[in-house]
Amino acid sequence: MHTDIDTLFANLWQDYLNITPSAQKVHELLGQYNGQSELVNDHVAFRTFDIDRVNLDKLAAHFLALGYVEKGQYDFVQKKLKAKHFEHPESTQPKVFISELLVNEFDKPVQTIIRNMVNQVAEDAVTQDNFLYSGPHWQVSSADYETLLEVSEYAAWMAAWGYRANHFTVSVNHLQDLATLSEVNELLKQTGFTLNTSGGEIKGGPEVYLAQSSTMADHIAVKFADTSKVIPSCFYEFAQRYELPNGELYQGFVAASADKIFESTNAKKS
Repeated sequence: MHTDIDTLFANLWQDYLNITPSAQKVHELLGQYNGQSELVNDHVAFRTFDIDRVNLDKLAAHFLALGYVEKGQYDFVQKKLKAKHFEHPESTQPKVFISELLVNEFDKPVQTIIRNMVNQVAEDAVTQDNFLYSGPHWQVSSADYETLLEVSEYAAWMAAWGYRANHFTVSVNHLQDLATLSEVNELLKQTGFTLNTSGGEIKGGPEVYLAQSSTMADHIAVKFADTSKVIPSCFYEFAQRYELPNGELYQGFVAASADKIFESTNAKKS
């Protein structure tokens, strides 16, 4: 397990940029509106399956070892997901959002594909320092990918991309020259970035103490066992948090909004 949070996030960020080239452009663009300060990362999200070898708790162990604490649980009934979020006592460290697919809720052929993938993960792989940015640990055919895509974009994404950050998130609250998420969105659109409009460009708002938006995922070539395909990879999210009645910024997540954020990796329908 990592002993250094900064090293872990630096490695996650580099791996993310390798398959999300637009993120570097967004990062540089927003950096111009942030003086000389580094952009603050609100949270990083991860995906997995609820199978013992690789379940949510196995991924969370990497962060618990670094002082993170579980702070919230979420259910996504329609997408057949559960999730938890974790926070570090040092508020400057990114929050961590980990979700897992409830494999038993799918038909047997889908379960078989997923279990065959997970069975290819070495027993000790999940405890290795680099597991959270190690990509797929399996061979899977393009046909199996398409089968998963029919029932769960999430499962298909995992089949293609494996273990890595699904997205990073800019904290709008910490931007110096852009006051609102709406301003961030307008700047991104003017610069040519495509936003996720599922559930509206902005999901949530002051009434739930959190507003979120995101780019649509980049499309990158990935090698399957039999062929190569260009498919959605990762996206960049933007979050604005609002004050609770006690004057503190809300630190949790809103399931209804996150449900729509998940759709940032949907393949664009022609």
